[in-house]
Amino acid sequence: MSTPGFPGGTAVSSLRVYDWEAADGLHGGTPHVHTASSEAYVVVAGEGEVHTVTPEGVAVDPLSAGSVLWFAPGTVHRLVNSGGLEITVVMQNAGLPEAGDAVFTFPREVMADPAAYAEAARPPREGPQEQRAERARDRRDLAVQGYLELVASIREDGPGALEEFHRRAVEVVRPHLRAWEEIWRERVEREAERTRLQLASLAAGDLGIMREASVVRTEARPGPRAFGMCGRLRTRRPVEPPGGGER
Repeated sequence: MSTPGFPGGTAVSSLRVYDWEAADGLHGGTPHVHTASSEAYVVVAGEGEVHTVTPEGVAVDPLSAGSVLWFAPGTVHRLVNSGGLEITVVMQNAGLPEAGDAVFTFPREVMADPAAYAEAARPPREGPQEQRAERARDRRDLAVQGYLELVASIREDGPGALEEFHRRAVEVVRPHLRAWEEIWRERVEREAERTRLQLASLAAGDLGIMREASVVRTEARPGPRAFGMCGRLRTRRPVEPPGGGER
């Protein structure tokens, strides 16, 4: 059983943003950029900020319950938690961010070394909770270090510094593109093609996939929240209705 697919391979998860203090005194998540995927934040509780870097420069947007922000690929973003910040994350191209589309803003020397980058970016999925938390925080701190270096370079040298970072990010992801294409075909292209066929069915007066109408309830996956890039992450899974068919 699975949830209905959205064109674009859209995924939804809930995030409790880290309240760990960073080197610059701010509390929050791991700065990163997506090379191929758009993302949106829907704030459900708490307050904070999102710091972004685009060709237009460095910006800060306040966040509170009800705020909705979208990020195009290439937008460097960093979540700052001022207190109890919780977000619903809407992510395009489900599967690609987990496969490396989310590139961390590590310092230049780390991004230039594939082995060093892979080790620093490794998800904290094994070991006791305390050990996972320590690894997630170390990864966050390294990305904040690189982010602060990037911001300083942009303020000194202008937009060219961001383009240089983008080019380093491209080199990080290039080895993974063949695998990404398989994920894209399976999760994104398939749903777009399904919609195209439905439009053709409707034009012919046929019900098409309307015959498959359904409602799918989901539940939070059991166990502790995962240590994600920007906070404690909770994903969901579809559940069978009681009695195997009655909701």
